[in-house]
Parts: sequence; C-alpha cells; structure tokens
Amino acid sequence: MLTLFLVAAATGVLTYTLLWQRLQRRDTAQAVRRLAVRTAGKENAGRGRPRLIEASGEVRGPLTGRLLDGLRLREAAAHLLEKAAVKWGPAGLLRRSIALFLAGFLAATVFTGNTRPLVALVAGTALGLIPLWYVRRKARLRLSAFEEQFPDCLEFIARSMRSGHAFSVAIEMAYREFSEPLAGEMRRTFEEQHLGQPLDIVLRKLSERVSSMDVQFFVSAVLLQRRTGGNLAELLDKLAQLIRERFKLRARIRTVSAQGMMSGRILSAIPIGVGGMMFMANPKYARFFIDDPTGNQLLGAAVGLQVLGYLIIRKIVTIEV
Repeated sequence: MLTLFLVAAATGVLTYTLLWQRLQRRDTAQAVRRLAVRTAGKENAGRGRPRLIEASGEVRGPLTGRLLDGLRLREAAAHLLEKAAVKWGPAGLLRRSIALFLAGFLAATVFTGNTRPLVALVAGTALGLIPLWYVRRKARLRLSAFEEQFPDCLEFIARSMRSGHAFSVAIEMAYREFSEPLAGEMRRTFEEQHLGQPLDIVLRKLSERVSSMDVQFFVSAVLLQRRTGGNLAELLDKLAQLIRERFKLRARIRTVSAQGMMSGRILSAIPIGVGGMMFMANPKYARFFIDDPTGNQLLGAAVGLQVLGYLIIRKIVTIEV
C-alpha cells in the first residue's frame, strides 16, 4: 500500500512538472506574439498596464495562476503579499503551500506506514499553511513598525511644511530621512504622485496598502484640507499627538489584559500536561487515543474544543483602541 502511494505521488509530481513546462513554453510563445503586434499596442496606448508587465504575469506560474483565478484568490493573495512586502507573487505563495503540503503528507504517510491517512492529511495541512502564516506574521510586524514611526513622520512633514516646503516635497524628504517600512511607503507615494497620479488616488492607495486607522485619519485629514483649506501642519501635529495618546492607552489595556491572556495559555496547557502525565504513568491506557478509531475521534474533538476555547478567551481579552 505504501509503495502504491509513493508511485502515485511521484507520478503526480512528474505530471505536474511536465504540464507546467509545456504551458510555460506555450504562454511564452503567446506573449512574444502579442509583443510583436505593434498595431494593437498603438490602439490601446495609455490604457491598462504595459504589455511587458502583463506578459510577465502570464508566463510566470501558469497552473497556479489559473488555480488562483478559478478560486478568485489572486487579488487577496496579492494584497496580502503587498502588505508584507514579500515578492513571491500569488502563484509563488500557492506553489510553496502546495509543496509543503505534499512534503508533510508524504512524511506523515511514511512515518505511520500509511495506516493513518487523517494524521497525514492534518500534517500536510499544517505544513501547507506555514507560508500563509509567515506572510501574515510579516505583514503584522511590518504594520506595527510602520505605526511606531508614523507619529514622528507626521511631525516631520508638519515641520517641513512650516519651513516653506510643499506637501509633496515634505513626503520626499520624509522617505529620505526615515527607515523601512515607512520609507518604502512614502517613497512609493511620492513617486506615484510625481509620475502624474492625482493626490487623492495616491493617498487612497496608501491607505489600502497600510491597513491602519492612523493612515486613514491622515488621508482623510489631507483630503479634507485640500477641499476646505486650513492649516495642514497644525492638523498633522494634532494627529501625531492623538496617535501617541492612543499608543499609551493601548499599552495600558495590554497590561490589564495580560492576566487574562496568561490564564488562557495556562488553561490551554493543562490538558497537554495531563495527557503527557497519562502517557508516562499508564501508557497502555493512554494509547487508546492513538490506536483506537474512537479514541482518535475523541482526541480530535478535545483538541478542537481546546483551540476554540483559547480563541474565545483571546477574543475576550483583546480590546481594539
């Protein structure tokens, strides 16, 4: 049975590789033919993205790209990768997930002798979610670093405007003075405006890339000032002060809720400790949860309820400010 599974897995991987290479050659030829047609390029000049960018997107990852299009996940994956500043591309993210899923499934199948397909499926799923977890974690850390730098950036822009610089020049000076990730976002904002895009569109793109309430306030303040007038430098100073006060309040709430988080972690760790003690004290009794199908179901239900309880506790003690 194990040999049959290994042969099937190897055949599937080989078939995928050959089909991917064939589709890549075909799409490359199609892209070259499209680039060679100059008349179509002249008719569509100024609309959409450049043909070279479109061709590169068509050539790279044809199978995974079509799978993402079929599941309607390409835009969400691209948006998440953009937030995390990871240059994998949606197809690259899916390929990594599939590769890790197959590796985990194969390793668990070999380890269990192909007697626990559910365990192999869970192991493959856990490994397949690692790229998504990594991207989400990097996006969260990047957002946190951006929010820490943002009040200083607002005050810097306000001082630059008081000294006589225009708003766009202040943005340019900001990305030269600050470090990543704020510098990259400010540089992209300045370059998009410098290339001719309207300021309101550029700022809305910034708010989409950085999912922060502070950036939403900043964009709303700038756009409102452009319509109604007023002292933008003073407004940015007040916004920076408001953001700092919100950080202080968030730190106090985090301190108060730390006890609840610790209680949740302890309650989640108690069943794991009790299970380990059962295996050490009476292994024959505890192996019921591994060898017996009913024990497997009970163990799965217990783990699921434990995870659900921890998520509920975490949701209760997490207070957004």
